[in-house]
Amino acid sequence: MNIDILKQKINTIIISSNTKEKKLQAICNYLEQQISYYDWVGFYFNNGNKNELKLAQYKGEATEHTIIPFGKGICGQVAISKQNFIVQDVTKERNYISCGWKVKSEIVIPIFVDGKNIGQIDIDSHTANVFTQKDEQLLEYVCKKVATIL
Repeated sequence: MNIDILKQKINTIIISSNTKEKKLQAICNYLEQQISYYDWVGFYFNNGNKNELKLAQYKGEATEHTIIPFGKGICGQVAISKQNFIVQDVTKERNYISCGWKVKSEIVIPIFVDGKNIGQIDIDSHTANVFTQKDEQLLEYVCKKVATIL
């Protein structure tokens, strides 16, 4: 994984003249296409004043988890903890919401705007024990860039 090249493309997407929604979709598409073990890439955002997340743009198989209560699953836990969460083997996580039998690992990184956790990027992989510090660094960068358009 060449993080510098990936970051350059993310920058290009962010500064494009597309709408916010099209930029978010382009980021999902790009990451899913460029990183072989990113099998599902999506954004969840706080759903108004409700204590839940709502699915926004994503690339991958359709999911029934379009609304996730705070505290439930990996995404819901990140909404509360405001910290990165990497699960290398989802079978070992007791508060995991299964998005499909193929998913083996997951990484979720929060998005902050003005110090407030307003959403997150969620990546599922069909491979266990796959996420590294490079993934975490790349996705933190993506979230910082996304925050500039929200």
